[in-house]
Amino acid sequence: MTPSAAPPPAEPARLADLVVTGCTVLLHDDRERIVFQEDAAVVVRDGVIDSVTPAAAVAALPARERIDARGQVAMPGLINCHTHAPMAALRGLAEDLPTEEWFNDVVWPVESNLTGRDVELGARLACAEMIRGGVTCFADHYFRMDTVAAVVAECGLRAHLGQAFFSSQGARGREESLQFALRHRGGAGGRVTTALAPHAPYTVDDAGLAATAELAHAHDLPVHLHAAENRAQTDASLARHGATPVEVLERTGILGTDVLIAHGTGIVERDLPVLARAGGRTAVATAPRGYLKFAWPTTTPVRALRDLGIPVGLATDGAASNNSLDVWESMALTSLVQKSAEGDPRWLTARQALHHATLQSARALGLEEVVGGIAAGRRADIVLVDLTGPHTQPVHDLAATLVHSARSSDVRTTIVDGRILMRDRELLTLDVPAVVRELGERLPALVDRGHGRRVQRYDT
Repeated sequence: MTPSAAPPPAEPARLADLVVTGCTVLLHDDRERIVFQEDAAVVVRDGVIDSVTPAAAVAALPARERIDARGQVAMPGLINCHTHAPMAALRGLAEDLPTEEWFNDVVWPVESNLTGRDVELGARLACAEMIRGGVTCFADHYFRMDTVAAVVAECGLRAHLGQAFFSSQGARGREESLQFALRHRGGAGGRVTTALAPHAPYTVDDAGLAATAELAHAHDLPVHLHAAENRAQTDASLARHGATPVEVLERTGILGTDVLIAHGTGIVERDLPVLARAGGRTAVATAPRGYLKFAWPTTTPVRALRDLGIPVGLATDGAASNNSLDVWESMALTSLVQKSAEGDPRWLTARQALHHATLQSARALGLEEVVGGIAAGRRADIVLVDLTGPHTQPVHDLAATLVHSARSSDVRTTIVDGRILMRDRELLTLDVPAVVRELGERLPALVDRGHGRRVQRYDT
């Protein structure tokens, strides 16, 4: 009798680049509800999440790097949907002022002093702060953006970048915004996406907005701008132009593009049908801390926008108005402010806040197929949050603990595209002490306002 041949040896398991194991993973089910998988592992290959699996199933999987994340929650990296990163250099410079004085007396005079080096140092400081706070992607709207793009490429973050412009610059500002967007689209190994970035309807006239819309369609670019930032702007626009800022966006064609609107606390009832019939993808970014600080009487109407299917992403605005780039704080404040605004404690629950912080923020930037969730096929933008501290124990409701008890300082590890940018609170890609030293030397020239210049005048 001829003996049967031995079965061929099993193929060795394919080497993983990174395995994060032993953690609880924040996931979204098929209805986008927040769920948690305990004692799980996340396997990463080539910058992409390969699988989410029970930790025991990959205990023997070979990997270039393993992170033991017991006692931690793995969640999608936070997304800052609207900021001005270089303005970290102006943190605390213009305090306790109404909006008009903040712009005209301090910020816009100081910004007329900006050099490329100032922008670089501010951007480096901002990126370090965001990495330490669990932000893996940010949407930036500022000047000298080639410099910001270079910092992003170096430090490893993901970013959606736009070069801001005013009508006072003439056609040149708009053209520079276009050329920046085309030059850097898909940069940093695909981590950079770009947008056209008119400042606002009160600083860019109708002709400039219409020309921007035409360029957006011609070059398949989105638009990122401020609009209806507060109720005073809406009232002034109605008095001067017979239209709200949102109606201006419609008549100039901006709402026919894919547009990200910053703030929107001045969105009023008559704007809702206008937004509902927008021809492009419309999203709004909310940054509630600044609204409270400026004592604006209203906030972003998140519930009304949700009812229209418009995603609302979380944001911080710049550190000159918000004083921090802490999206974790924005998540908690959004939940609390919305409860107060609606008079409904059941509205904007912790799970809804986490949805805004993850998938909705990704959707606001057009990146919902790329990031915003921990799932096979998405880029590996992951943060690990330590919940062993006394302020996060005991855990009765994990979503509520994450939103209302945890802090950005509880983020232990930040990963973008599978690359570890911070491990156990240690930044690996930025030298903060060097940035702080040089920035301190440059501050006297930067903050001088004796020259009488300003980049623009705020007059809504």
